[in-house]
Amino acid sequence: MADSQQCPCRRGEPFEECCGPALSGARPAATAEALMRSRYTAFAVGDVDYLRRSWHSRTRPKRLELDPGQRWLFLEIVRTERGGPFDDTGTVEFVAHYRAEGGRGSLHEVSRFVREDGAWVYLDGVIEP
Repeated sequence: MADSQQCPCRRGEPFEECCGPALSGARPAATAEALMRSRYTAFAVGDVDYLRRSWHSRTRPKRLELDPGQRWLFLEIVRTERGGPFDDTGTVEFVAHYRAEGGRGSLHEVSRFVREDGAWVYLDGVIEP
C-alpha cells in the first residue's frame, strides 16, 4: 500500500499518518478504537504479524491464516465504551464489510480490548447477528 493512499480504516487520513505507524511498530495505538481500526487495516492489507502482535497473549491463536479471496471494503464503528488513553479496558462495536467469492457480506462484532504490558491488545469478541 502506498503511504499517501487513504487508510483502509476510512478515518480520513493517509495510511502513513493513521494506522501505518501502529502496523510498523513506530507508534502504539493510543485507544481501543485506534487499535480496532489498525487491526481492521491489518486484515485489509494482509498483515498477519501485526494481527498476532496485537492479540492478547492468553487468547492469541497459534496460527492465523487470512482468506486470500476475501477483500475488506470498509469499516463502521457503531459505538465505543471506555478504551481511552487512561483506561485499562475498552469495548468497540463495529461492522466490517467485505467482498468474497459468494458476494458481499459483513462482520458485526462487539470486541473487548485490554492493556497488556501497557499496550492495547484485542482480548476477544462476540459476533452479533
